[in-house]
Amino acid sequence: MQTVGFEKLATAFDSNASTSSSLRRIQRFMAAYLLDTDLIARLIFRLLPHKPPYRLAMDRTNWKFGQQNINILVIAVVYHGVAFPLMFKLLPKFGNSNTHERIDLIERIIRFLGTESLDCLTADREFVGEKWIKHQNERRIRYYIRIRENFWVEQPRNGKRVKASWLFADLPLNGCRVNQRIVSLNNQLCYLSGSKVKDKKGKPELQLVISFNKPEDALAIYKERWQIETAFKALKTSGFNIEDTHLTEIDRIEKLFAFVMIEFTWAYLVGDYLHKYVKPIKTKKHGKKAKSLFKYGLTYIATVLLNAYFQDDINIFNFLSCT
Repeated sequence: MQTVGFEKLATAFDSNASTSSSLRRIQRFMAAYLLDTDLIARLIFRLLPHKPPYRLAMDRTNWKFGQQNINILVIAVVYHGVAFPLMFKLLPKFGNSNTHERIDLIERIIRFLGTESLDCLTADREFVGEKWIKHQNERRIRYYIRIRENFWVEQPRNGKRVKASWLFADLPLNGCRVNQRIVSLNNQLCYLSGSKVKDKKGKPELQLVISFNKPEDALAIYKERWQIETAFKALKTSGFNIEDTHLTEIDRIEKLFAFVMIEFTWAYLVGDYLHKYVKPIKTKKHGKKAKSLFKYGLTYIATVLLNAYFQDDINIFNFLSCT
């Protein structure tokens, strides 16, 4: 695990200065440096291991330091079991994002990538609401968003309102189905698909997903949303331990999160290269890799940067540029 705590970073400086002096340099940098997050997104975009169109996932991550709530709304590109955070918005509050904040972030993505580069957007049950879905429909963004079982939908053909779950009441365990007729949710037309699976406690759970079009793909594509949660785990508890920095100022958290996004992408690319061309990751008996590509790359990067023995035989700038 490679924490981004400033004290640990300060000990790694190749300098004759004391650790306390290096620590103050880091703190001054985080306080004074003006960071263009769109520039960070452009860098990550160029590092992405595949070409458009992109599948996106929107989600929030949060933690608390003392009385301060750190709340970040993120859009990531999902790809082969991993999600690369591309753009984000710091929310100066506790709890869910609102429609304005979501639309603002998706519009930044559209300005940056263009609608022709977007395959679809996936999101969980927090990301619903009339104005939000209306925006996606009007922008003709293909979306796959989960809704709660107790949501009411209207059947336009007869004006009848029913709970969405009632349309899938006869669905067997491990079954899935597309509702053949379009429905209206919060006055917005969409398609509805459902599946019944076991939850973490082993109990049957109904998953309902709304979509702009191609509802037959809804359930399979929605499952890719979990990749952004894996990315959050890497940024927090199983990778960089970003919460350990104890930052509370919004502008400094924004800078730190942006830098960690770059390092996350680098770590994956390095791990992928090592796995393909240097030493493949061992596969355990249950069929899963012994470690993730991200963790493989992160460990190697830390070894190269913090161990002078390796630095004589490597061009550090080429290494960091992934070239």
